Amino acid sequence: MKLLKTISFSVLGLISASTYAQEFNADIQIRPRYEYTNGFGSLLKAGETHTSFVGQRSRVNLNYSDSKLKVKVALQNLRTWGDRNTIPKSDVNGVALFEGWAQYSFDENWSTKIGRQVISYDNQRIFGGLDWANQGRSHDAALITYKDSKNQLDLGFALNADNENKVATATPYTTDHKNLQYAWYHTNIEKVGISFLALNVGREYLKSVAELETNYNQTIGTYVTYKGKKAALDFSLYGQTGKIGANKVSAWNAAANASFALSSKLKATVGYEFLSGKDQNSTSTIVKSFNPLFGTNHAFNGFMDYFYVGNHAGSVGLQDISLKLDFPIKKVNLSLTPHLFYAPNKVFAGTVEQDSYLGTEVDLTAAYKVYKDVVVVAGYSQMFGSSTMEALKGGNADTTNNWAWVMVNINPQIFSSKK
Repeated sequence: MKLLKTISFSVLGLISASTYAQEFNADIQIRPRYEYTNGFGSLLKAGETHTSFVGQRSRVNLNYSDSKLKVKVALQNLRTWGDRNTIPKSDVNGVALFEGWAQYSFDENWSTKIGRQVISYDNQRIFGGLDWANQGRSHDAALITYKDSKNQLDLGFALNADNENKVATATPYTTDHKNLQYAWYHTNIEKVGISFLALNVGREYLKSVAELETNYNQTIGTYVTYKGKKAALDFSLYGQTGKIGANKVSAWNAAANASFALSSKLKATVGYEFLSGKDQNSTSTIVKSFNPLFGTNHAFNGFMDYFYVGNHAGSVGLQDISLKLDFPIKKVNLSLTPHLFYAPNKVFAGTVEQDSYLGTEVDLTAAYKVYKDVVVVAGYSQMFGSSTMEALKGGNADTTNNWAWVMVNINPQIFSSKK
């Protein structure tokens, strides 16, 4: 606390000569989460048993703003309880920079933002902050933004390298994309919101023994929402083309959700999502499996992360039919969501084609606000896998595959000053 106050007053002292109205604030997030995993991410295999652990995020957010300039620095430490003994000389992960950016406003409409930052749009299917993961997701990027009362246009750019090499390397950059450019536009027309995204991603690959090449793939699509008094709708459609390495890309994704307020204490949402894929026995080199890229994929297709969370890339695709029920019981907000999963392309066990049904997952979550800066969230999920899921991902569908967790989010503001 003393260190944070010293940093805060030092920053204010440096900017005190300015005549602009200034604001500085700091907040802390402490977020431990207990997890019991028993077939999380994939069906349990023979000889595997459940486990449990506690992961924790500790984050400090420092924010400065005046009439023209905004600056944010977010530092965080990630740990698993017990990854160091009680008298450690060092930390496994140390303190890392999660965000470090500055935004300058040229006028009331135009601004630019540079540095390490969260990029998140619409329902976070293509670009998302991935807040569920303790590390989150942030990008090194530069943005140019135009914004008025009904419209926003963002132009984003990124260029990545392993380090500050003075000559070209002989190995491809594979940590992430080599570069990207995108345009995102959003407008509101009465109760309808419409977004368009055009994203170009470049990745390096080794074309020959001594030749690197960067090929580009594109994601282009739209996200539309409607919000009424008792009903809400959203629809998205994205296509992917271009090349990944030497292979052409031809993939697509479509999703729709309809929400209805059945009463003052019950809301139902019916959803469907289709992600393209490829038959397991296909010999085509075309990449037909849709990739959600930088999305918050944990929020889609079931909380047990069987699909598109570090897995299922380049696979048979997915159809997800869901029904979400949101309802409070006293001061606890509950949500119950069953998912029915199907493979839109052929799955084989040996040479025998399997049924398209992959399984059913049921997710239950509960949230309770203990105090103004303290929220407790808990969940339980169970996967009822099929023999097709076994053929696709391995493991045993006849065993109990479930997951339970409890998370405490403590997020107080510890300092605020206006001048």
